Amino acid sequence: MNGALLVTRELEVGRGRPLLRQVSLSFAPGECWFVLGPNGAGKTTLLATLFGLQPPCGGRLDLAPAINNRSGLGFVPQELRFQPSLPMTVTEFVELGLEGAADRRDRGPRVLAALRAMHIEPLAARDAGALSLGQRRRVLVARALARRPLLLVLDEPTANLDPQSASRLGHDLERLRADRGTCLVHASHDLELARRHATHVALVADGRVVGGPAATLWARADACLGGGSEAL
Repeated sequence: MNGALLVTRELEVGRGRPLLRQVSLSFAPGECWFVLGPNGAGKTTLLATLFGLQPPCGGRLDLAPAINNRSGLGFVPQELRFQPSLPMTVTEFVELGLEGAADRRDRGPRVLAALRAMHIEPLAARDAGALSLGQRRRVLVARALARRPLLLVLDEPTANLDPQSASRLGHDLERLRADRGTCLVHASHDLELARRHATHVALVADGRVVGGPAATLWARADACLGGGSEAL
């Protein structure tokens, strides 16, 4: 795999029937990918397949030995959902990310490091279900970071955040990439954030995915997010 963490070869992605076909991408350490495209194009479905939440319809998805059991993968969904009858602290919620991935004696230090990385250590004892949207997003990222992932997949992490909160979260994620060499894969509609941080872009539209270095794909990205796909 030539140093790549995850490689897809003519992957077919969908629920029951292919929504995206012939997806060939390669994700390497230290890269920051933004998966861009209109609503309903298949971005979330692609991310769920990459993370293993659903099987591909066809093609190949190869993982490097370091993440072959998916212990080195982290996933951040858009929303944090709780049963009101089952209150849970932020610490308890973040520790859930370690199920099957860490010795119990190692869990405390991992959780603390994840809380600090997201600047939410003061929220450790708070009810996770009573947080603001921006705080919930950081808690979700912390839960994934507790696994110490080599590849972190994020589904619209800045959606509906105010510009300042979105910028701060984008900056903190970029710092993780720079300091740890984590490969980040965002699904996003935020072209401004993508221009600021992306090293690579995957454009999703009309059942196709075009991926590569961000600098070579910005014109196509503008067309894709503008509602057109002919540039793909």
